[in-house]
Amino acid sequence: MSASNAPAYPLTAGTPELRASIAGWLARRCGAVGDFGVLPTIGSKELVASLPRALGVGPGDTVVIPEVAYPTYEVGVLLAGASVLRSDSTLAAGPGRVRIVWVNSPSNPTGRVLPVAHLRKMLAWARERGAVLVSDECYLELGWESSPVSVLDPSVCDGSYEGILAVHSLSKRSNLAGYRAGFVAGDPSLVAELLAVRKHSGLIMPAPVQAAMAAALDDDDHVAEQRSRYSGRRIALRAALGSAGFTVSASEAGLYLWASRGEDCWASVKWLADLGILAAPGAFYGPAGDKHVRVALTATDERVAAAVGRLAA
Repeated sequence: MSASNAPAYPLTAGTPELRASIAGWLARRCGAVGDFGVLPTIGSKELVASLPRALGVGPGDTVVIPEVAYPTYEVGVLLAGASVLRSDSTLAAGPGRVRIVWVNSPSNPTGRVLPVAHLRKMLAWARERGAVLVSDECYLELGWESSPVSVLDPSVCDGSYEGILAVHSLSKRSNLAGYRAGFVAGDPSLVAELLAVRKHSGLIMPAPVQAAMAAALDDDDHVAEQRSRYSGRRIALRAALGSAGFTVSASEAGLYLWASRGEDCWASVKWLADLGILAAPGAFYGPAGDKHVRVALTATDERVAAAVGRLAA
């Protein structure tokens, strides 16, 4: 309650308390050690959309994004006037001037978890070209059948954060979606560059949200409770989708089930909608997703139980 009395301008860089909470969580959960920068963001979506421009990406530059990816990666590149290349692996030769390489583990929408060896390979490839590796790790604490690893972990980066940024959000792990609480961490020089841009852009997290975010990052118990809710919904929905003829692929982590009946995604969306169940068409996430739908675990337990019943019927 005391944090709500905050009429003065808050710090764009975050309060000392928030910065300490972010650093502590990164050390505790991501294995981060040594010198790394941290910066609060107004959720993760605005950072994803604005990052290419903030890093000076523009016409003639290329940004690599996953083949099946959160749409805002591509939108951010297009807003910067740059070109998008969809690829899940390193390339023999860079397509023009590669400036940013996005990885997303656990993936939205597929729930795929990238192994350490793959993350190391992507980081080495990006560094060879002077590109920034940006890892979207917003679902890191929602590993089910696999244990996601941050790019800030020494097993990936060998303790060097040069050319690395990791993006995190409290929207799902702490149920703070409406509070717009996220942060970016990694290469101190890159974080300083982002801070300078964000100061002049007015991208400042309100002080009450900063206080709430620090409290959430310091408390691991509520995350375990939230995981338990998601786990129960996941088990029930996965079984119900299987009984209805869907195959769930990847989905070993994260907040979604990546499901297919081997048909055009819009046919599956309509079939589910006729049952009163909303799913996202896989085509939203790239051409490679055109035979899948994304089913979220974010509805209430009551609504999930109703969906399970409709699928069984």
